[in-house]
Amino acid sequence: MDLSNPSQNNVEYMIEGIKAKLKMASAAAMQSSAFSVEQYEDIKDIYEVVMSSDRLSISQVEEIVSELGRLRQK
Repeated sequence: MDLSNPSQNNVEYMIEGIKAKLKMASAAAMQSSAFSVEQYEDIKDIYEVVMSSDRLSISQVEEIVSELGRLRQK
């Protein structure tokens, strides 16, 4: 997938990828539609970190989930 162009589809693709990789128990609460293209670069940065890591520590997962919560639209 070409993630070089900000779009809502790319945002949703990255959020779904992050949720799958983290095997988030609260994945239902983290709906990809709750994220905006306005936060594209931040979401892409998180996506790249998650996808490039073979293993994430519990504290890393907590930080990522916290950051995603901050980026989520209210």
